[in-house]
Amino acid sequence: MFPDSWKGSDIMITKLVYEGDSITIDMEQLCKVLRVKAESPHFAGIQELALAARKIATVKAVYKVAFVEAKSESSVTIDDITFTSRVLSVNLADTYRVFPYVITCGEELAAWAKNQQDMLDNYYADTITEMILKNTRQTFFEQLDEHWGLESTANMNPGSLADWPITEQRPLFKLIGDVEALIGVRLNESCLMVPIKSVSGIHFPKQGSWENCQLCPRENCPGRKAPYDEHLFEEKFKL
Repeated sequence: MFPDSWKGSDIMITKLVYEGDSITIDMEQLCKVLRVKAESPHFAGIQELALAARKIATVKAVYKVAFVEAKSESSVTIDDITFTSRVLSVNLADTYRVFPYVITCGEELAAWAKNQQDMLDNYYADTITEMILKNTRQTFFEQLDEHWGLESTANMNPGSLADWPITEQRPLFKLIGDVEALIGVRLNESCLMVPIKSVSGIHFPKQGSWENCQLCPRENCPGRKAPYDEHLFEEKFKL
């Protein structure tokens, strides 16, 4: 069942809106990230900020049902749009249908976080915004998978790996359509998304586990979901 906040245009491109009860903030997890205990004098202020953020937040998402048309050793063509990536090509080897997406916290929540006058409150608000985006992204994937009957899935994101650089945002946005008109997200000259609290990528069916982190050597990354495997690229993806 889709929540009432889901709004779709047609079967190929769907816009979704999450607000109100669709926005979740785990206070225990938030305090863990912020390294603040419940008995801390800062806890009440953080709780107040979290409640304010939930009232303001309108997280928007758009995704498209797209089809893989051709593959080479280092590229994939999806709905006439070609992406250059050896890792993406290998990961989509047995896939014909994919779901490119963009999700954003929007300008309202970004402005709210930025306008916190106290430096510590500004940090707390920024972290709360990140958590809202992360939690809504997970909800989006769970609902998308249920709707399309996807049992095992994975994601790839432009800019997360050297093999698939940030400039691949351009063909991704072109593949989806007018993302700015749909949910208010645009690319700047550096191919970074505006508003900054936005995520994009390609969601696809895949047997087994896959995380971009497996090929990323960055140490002490707060967003790491899987350990770095220094031999994986040579064993699986190198030509």
